[in-house]
Amino acid sequence: MARLCSIDASTNNLAYAIFDGEDLERYGKISFGGQTIYEKISNINNLILGEFEHDWIHTAVMERAVFMNSPKTMSELSMVQGAIMAGLSSAKIKNCLGVPPITWQNGIGNKALTKSEKLEIRKEYPDKSASWYKNYEREFRKQRTIKFVNINYDVSIDDNDIADAIAIGHYIIHHT
Repeated sequence: MARLCSIDASTNNLAYAIFDGEDLERYGKISFGGQTIYEKISNINNLILGEFEHDWIHTAVMERAVFMNSPKTMSELSMVQGAIMAGLSSAKIKNCLGVPPITWQNGIGNKALTKSEKLEIRKEYPDKSASWYKNYEREFRKQRTIKFVNINYDVSIDDNDIADAIAIGHYIIHHT
C-alpha cells in the first residue's frame, strides 16, 4: 500500500496521521492561527506545504464535513476543507478521498450507543438534561476511539482529534 495521510479537520486545526503501508509513521496537529475564518484559510496552504511537502504521500483521506446543528460551522468547515485540499494538491499529494464520520467509526467498532447503553448512563447519572446526556455520550465515544488507537498502535494518545485521524487511516487501510 502507498503512503497515506489521514486527516481530521476542524475550523481551528488539522490533526493528521501518516502511514507507510500499515505502519503508523507519525502523527500531529497543526493549528491554523488567525482570528477570522478567512485569516485561517489564508494560512492553510503554507502550513500544509511545510508539514507534508517532503513526505511523498500518495493519498490523503479526510473526514467529510456533515451537517449537524450549525449552518455557520458547516459553511466554515467546508471552506477550510477546500483550502486543505488545495494545500494537499500543492504538496503534490496525488489523491484526496473523503469518508463520512459514521462510516469510519462503525468500521473500527465504535458504533452509536445502544438503547441499553443509554439507559445505563441515565441510571448512573439521573436527572441530567438532554444536552448533558448527549455531551456525555459524545465524550464516551471519543474515549472509545482513543482506547482503540492506543491499543492497536501501542501509543499513549489523549487528544481525541489525533486519535480520530489515526482511526480514519486505520479504517481506510483495513476496510477499503
